[in-house]
Amino acid sequence: MVLICGIDDAGRGPVIGPMIMAGVLIEDIDLDKLKTIGVKDSKLLSQTRREELFKEIIKIVKDYKIIKIYPDEIDKALFSDTSNLNNLEGEKMAEIINYLKPEKVIVDCPSTNKKAFTDFLNKRMKVKTEILCEHKADFLFCEVSAASILAKCAREEEMEVMRKKLGIECGSGYPADPVTKEFLKNNWEKYPEIFRKSWSSYLEYSGGKRSKKQLTLGEF
Repeated sequence: MVLICGIDDAGRGPVIGPMIMAGVLIEDIDLDKLKTIGVKDSKLLSQTRREELFKEIIKIVKDYKIIKIYPDEIDKALFSDTSNLNNLEGEKMAEIINYLKPEKVIVDCPSTNKKAFTDFLNKRMKVKTEILCEHKADFLFCEVSAASILAKCAREEEMEVMRKKLGIECGSGYPADPVTKEFLKNNWEKYPEIFRKSWSSYLEYSGGKRSKKQLTLGEF
């Protein structure tokens, strides 16, 4: 029996709302249970089905952890001279691993350089574990798929709370969403706390500038 952890994020690209990191801890003998209930990459599931699976997943796994990273913390990393979005994700992944204490962990790697990202995580380990960083891990490994479902549900819950609290309709929060684009255009000054001010789509209206280092992270 091996304790395995799967980790994934949700909301890396939106200009509105938090990015969510989620990790699940599961015994390897229980992985088939995740497959049996229909766990797969959250992007392939409807929101209703994700919410149903969320309840089933937390009954199967031994433990889980969800971390919410709000716009101000994301902006701090992107406007920093010493950090970036990948490093921020890595720090939160390390926090999840150290909390869950798995014997093996599989993460959906946000960096193109899997070895460098693996080294980044290993330097932050307080527990002895085998780390596997893979691209499209949420599609390839059901434990990471489970984490992606938890993260996606937590992200949507945060967005719904925000919509109700402020009495707004801002769409999905992704810059390509027409509803989000229109909301951003008309409200970028009115609700500063919900926007990622380091995103190019926000800076288009605020008139701010991004450093060359930040531009290498990709346009959002």
